[in-house]
Amino acid sequence: MNNSGIKNIRKKILRVTNSSKTSHVGSCLSIVEILYVLYFKVLRVDPGQPEKWERDKFILSKAHASVALYSTLSERGFFPDEILEKFHINDGILPGHLEKGIVPGIETSGGSLGHGLSIGVGMAIANKIDKNPGHIYVLLGDGECNEGSVWEAVMLASTLKLNNITGIVDFNKLQSYGRTNEVINQKNMVKRWNVFGWDSYEVNGHDINEIEKVLRFPHNKPKAIIAHTIKGKGISFMEDRLEWHYKSPNDNELFKAIQELDKK
Repeated sequence: MNNSGIKNIRKKILRVTNSSKTSHVGSCLSIVEILYVLYFKVLRVDPGQPEKWERDKFILSKAHASVALYSTLSERGFFPDEILEKFHINDGILPGHLEKGIVPGIETSGGSLGHGLSIGVGMAIANKIDKNPGHIYVLLGDGECNEGSVWEAVMLASTLKLNNITGIVDFNKLQSYGRTNEVINQKNMVKRWNVFGWDSYEVNGHDINEIEKVLRFPHNKPKAIIAHTIKGKGISFMEDRLEWHYKSPNDNELFKAIQELDKK
């Protein structure tokens, strides 16, 4: 890992979850490369004009990983790093789950899983009606794909041939109760999206070149990207460990994690 932006985002996630004593650090670390590619290479957004009409829009449906998005937005220049110190504390600014309007760059509120793709489909329909060239990107969790509302949105998007929406699944294979495939078998995830009428691809969710390449593929249908990731990616003692869905790093763990990142 030699990309300073990716390192910075990971460090911010670790420091924020440590200082606020909040959970979901593993869920945040698994999506860093995806967010980096989106905000630094693909999305047509302008931190100086965050409400620009023709902008692309990103929805983090797995909104419990809010710290990852906040950290990426601050790294991209949407707001100063000092705002991150106000996460999930008394008299703070940033809520644990996303809330539209709190800071620039948050396109929709989020909390309960299974809602983000439906919201994104609605935005894509609106853009078609308004002839707005903006593209809609939605990042979902693999456990979230257990929700029936996700598949209702998938079916509607393909029925309407919405080629202005891309869904990305953070397939880290762990959810709150255990291995995703042990809760509900998702081994044929790509095939499922294909059957429902989406152009579907698999990528290494930590390879920024591979992610960008697939995001830029032309498509005349909705696009789904199944990103194979590792929960807790980047920190050896957090990687692929279920407990980091709930834990926050204590001071000693934070020190060790930052040291590990600095050596990469």
